[in-house]
Amino acid sequence: MVTTSIGPSSENGRKHVVVNNHDNVATLLDAELALTTLAGGGPCAAGIPFGHKAALRPIAEGEAVIKYGVTIGHATAAIAAGEHVHVHNCE
Repeated sequence: MVTTSIGPSSENGRKHVVVNNHDNVATLLDAELALTTLAGGGPCAAGIPFGHKAALRPIAEGEAVIKYGVTIGHATAAIAAGEHVHVHNCE
């Protein structure tokens, strides 16, 4: 099942999109780099750029990274909830 969830932009959290119930990352849709939560709740590391990914939950080393319902890579190290998911920890 595919669903789309876009958190509202606000001073209370980063605007983001989650497309599928199986996604374990959210794609950030704003440049509010100082905010440390996702809109609607959940942690988000400060400084993650627009269009990059934040982990929605902890992702174990070797576990699939899922975006838009598709495996886009595997974690090369343990990733904490809210952490930036990019080439430094996903291959």
